Amino acid sequence: MMYDIEKIRADFPILSREIYGKPLVYLDNAATTQKPLCVLDAMRDEYLNVNANVHRGVHYLSQQATDLHEAAREKVRQFINARKIEEIIFTRGTTEAINLIATSFCESQMQEGDEVIVTDMEHHSNIVSWQLQAMERGIIVKHLPITDDGILCLDMLESMITEKTKIISVAHVSNVLGTINPVEKIIKIAHEHGIPVLVDGAQSTPHFKVDVQAMDCDFFAFSGHKMYGPTGIGVLYGKEEWLEKLPPYQGGGEMIDKVTWERTTFERLPFKFEAGTPDYVATHGLAKAIEYIDAIGFDAIQQHEQELTRYCMEQLQTIEGMKIYGPCPVAGGFAADKDAVVSFNVGNIHHLDMGTLLDRLGIAVRTGHHCAQPLMDRLGISGTVRASFALYNTKEEIDTLVAGIRRVSQMF
Repeated sequence: MMYDIEKIRADFPILSREIYGKPLVYLDNAATTQKPLCVLDAMRDEYLNVNANVHRGVHYLSQQATDLHEAAREKVRQFINARKIEEIIFTRGTTEAINLIATSFCESQMQEGDEVIVTDMEHHSNIVSWQLQAMERGIIVKHLPITDDGILCLDMLESMITEKTKIISVAHVSNVLGTINPVEKIIKIAHEHGIPVLVDGAQSTPHFKVDVQAMDCDFFAFSGHKMYGPTGIGVLYGKEEWLEKLPPYQGGGEMIDKVTWERTTFERLPFKFEAGTPDYVATHGLAKAIEYIDAIGFDAIQQHEQELTRYCMEQLQTIEGMKIYGPCPVAGGFAADKDAVVSFNVGNIHHLDMGTLLDRLGIAVRTGHHCAQPLMDRLGISGTVRASFALYNTKEEIDTLVAGIRRVSQMF
């Protein structure tokens, strides 16, 4: 079926607005994506017609809201091919999901001197959460290096693993470099040593099909707002046997079985990790976003976005002083380990200056360290300009970006 980009763009009314009198070119999708009308309509309809707290209510609206909420959990289970709905925990996003695992895992599975391995390209969420545990419990955070081209030095992983290594936590895709990491190989190596693996899927789930059973990861985290869903909703997948071992992350309503002054017992999975009222409207919105992605199909989405990424890098490389970070196109083809993100700098132009001036042309890009300061230190820079693509972007928008960069470069 032909990829009908105009039909797709019509589902996102914000794309037709103007910024400073210029048509909006939205290329900040790695930070957050825009939302299709079907998601917004579904959430509005629930607030208007089905709004009631879930699970414990016996009245009709509560039962209906609960059905929608749990249907969303099943939709997520299918989306990432988890084995059971008990393995799907709703969180506020990837950050909370990683913090949940870091806290609960370290509390029950790690002692002072035990190690977690992350990588040089991690988002702060997958660094600081472990560093907090290092400060509190004395664990050690080790980081797997990368090459100058932004590829993991996977051959060094075996030598980094010791008897003290208790967990490995790695980004599926770098939010700066677009590098698609070989998580299956990492998981295989880890499991040979009896070590579980947490995968940060914030930048992979919007762009290609994820199968947690085929991947064999022990934990997987992602956010709704990066895949056309609402903000404030995310997912933690965990293998049932691991989730059963871990203590609750927070206490309160919904996660309890029975509370007395002497002791509290906890609910069964997944509710053990879902304290308080969930954002049941956002879970419904997330389910609609998944339906929207499924209707287009990941094969079509991935092909479209890779064409955009390839085209963008080809055009950017014609600009004098251009420096692109991460995997770049190879002769006669496209780097298979690159996703829909292009980070760059031009000459001595500060990334903030470039992004600010592009904004005046209606072009929305991200500038700065992208919540990955250790990676910036590894690259020897303070930040980059980042263009990131979604299923609704076009080559014409990339042409506008390239023309904008040329115009800004001439000013310097």
